Amino acid sequence: MSYVAPVKDMLFVLNELAGLAEVNALPGYEDATPETVEAVLDESAKFCGEVVAPLNVIGDREPSTWADGKVTTTKGFKEAFKAFGEGGWQGVQHPVEFGGQGLPKLVATPCVEMLHAANLSFALCPMLSDGAIEALMTAGSDEQKKLYLENLISGKWTGTMNLTEPQAGSDLALVRTRAVPNGDGTFKIFGTKIFITYGEHDMAENIVHLVLARTPDAPEGVKGISLFLVPKFMVNADGSLGARNDAHCVSIEHKLGIKASPTAVLQFGDHGGAIGTLVGEENRGLEYMFIMMNAARFGVGMQGIAVAERAYQKAVQYAKERVQSRDLAGSAGPVTIVHHPDVRRMLMSMRAQVEAARALSYVTAAAFDAAHQHADADVRKANQAFYEYMVPIVKGWSTEMSLDVTSTGVQVHGGMGFIEETGAAQYYRDARILTIYEGTTAIQANDLVGRKTARDGGAVAKAVLAQVRKTQAELASAASQDLQAIAKQLKLGADALEEVVTYVAANMKGDIKAVFAGSVPYLKLAGVVLGGWQMARAAAIAESKLQAGGDVKFLKAKIATARFFAEHVLAQASAFRTAAIEGSAGVLALDEDQF
Repeated sequence: MSYVAPVKDMLFVLNELAGLAEVNALPGYEDATPETVEAVLDESAKFCGEVVAPLNVIGDREPSTWADGKVTTTKGFKEAFKAFGEGGWQGVQHPVEFGGQGLPKLVATPCVEMLHAANLSFALCPMLSDGAIEALMTAGSDEQKKLYLENLISGKWTGTMNLTEPQAGSDLALVRTRAVPNGDGTFKIFGTKIFITYGEHDMAENIVHLVLARTPDAPEGVKGISLFLVPKFMVNADGSLGARNDAHCVSIEHKLGIKASPTAVLQFGDHGGAIGTLVGEENRGLEYMFIMMNAARFGVGMQGIAVAERAYQKAVQYAKERVQSRDLAGSAGPVTIVHHPDVRRMLMSMRAQVEAARALSYVTAAAFDAAHQHADADVRKANQAFYEYMVPIVKGWSTEMSLDVTSTGVQVHGGMGFIEETGAAQYYRDARILTIYEGTTAIQANDLVGRKTARDGGAVAKAVLAQVRKTQAELASAASQDLQAIAKQLKLGADALEEVVTYVAANMKGDIKAVFAGSVPYLKLAGVVLGGWQMARAAAIAESKLQAGGDVKFLKAKIATARFFAEHVLAQASAFRTAAIEGSAGVLALDEDQF
């Protein structure tokens, strides 16, 4: 089975929940009309379904290979990436002045979801390029922008993010790669970087490495890290490619999943020093890299949603085809397993979690657009605060969700799910990296606790909760029993989340270890409550459209899925609240030698 993008659901979320009309009204986004956006999504769905998705299984079985410093990608990847660039898909949300389409992040987000659902390994390459583009747009010099941006946005060149070293994983204070000034504005880079996604490949003319390194007089710790642009091939003043730079791939990793995506070990400076140029100011590299990191964190959250959607589609297809056992209510013979209650439960669990995460991420993307383009400074500030609060939730909760959903997809297949030939296992294996990429779930949770909640005393979180309670009150007074049932669980969830936010803000200084012991339950609680909020909004809108004579099957399914989410997923809120507030004693009880 190939991938069929859920365009109808995507358009519902864009128009009804994320406010496409309001984004279209922002300065600079006048071209993002509903008609144009629908056409973009239709074309993206066609490209992803017909060109990229068929390569997914091939890439898993015939992954990228390394020999003599060169990486050969899976057969078909190079041609598909060329078509991707020529179709303008790398530039959907990037500026027109550098060859992009200049559309909002809200429009790019479903395109990103489709690409990752079609082929996670393939989509990692343009995702890293997006981060490099954002970093150069923010901190690059005029010359760097002129020489690099157009080629990155066109897909002729690709970008990478080089943070991790053998001794420096999440603790970037331990970075030891050196940058020695040449006296002409350039630097020689020496060091080893590991886990570099698409650090070497054959799909583009050049690879632009953004590398964290230290200058000779830099202070210790994260305050002494600078960011350097180090191309695989040197770039001449006229934009043409010059000599091969001293940056080489010495191996690629053998991995559990995403096997077609080459994860490189890069060696800089084995033959005299790789030539790089400083991005922005010295010792501000981590600040600039976090521009890439935040873009990538949101993107990884979309990866989780995407692979979960693909697993759901696979499971539904199998459940409708696999004949096994009689119907519990009595049947003449064996029936397809979609008739069995627990298979229905599993499919609804998969569907509901994907739809909730999709809605939450698209609403977050719309806030990003308003934060950057709205004419009112106060509105920009409020949307920026909302976006920043949501990023660790979109990344952390959506990727944890993807493990649950892809695992359930294997379960729906039964024993056949454990057999590679059915394809269900690939989604489970591919998804496993996502809770680790760009900061583990614990790192996202630490960010949510420290920077996004305790720092402002929970003000932003409580402002979001005020919106949740407004939706809950509207549903509670509705005539529909479905909406009332959803409202009941949403209230309980909002109460639980508010308790945890208050606890975090009040105890950060007095009992910091206890607060952080409950950080991941807090993140998961925020995910299920805020995802439930969006599903509640969707159900209310679907109910009103149903009364007006809308698409009956689609709208009834939306309401039923929202109710399932409320009663099966959102209902977990009290358990997360208990773990976050009362669970630290168990976490911290044992001494080191007792493990």
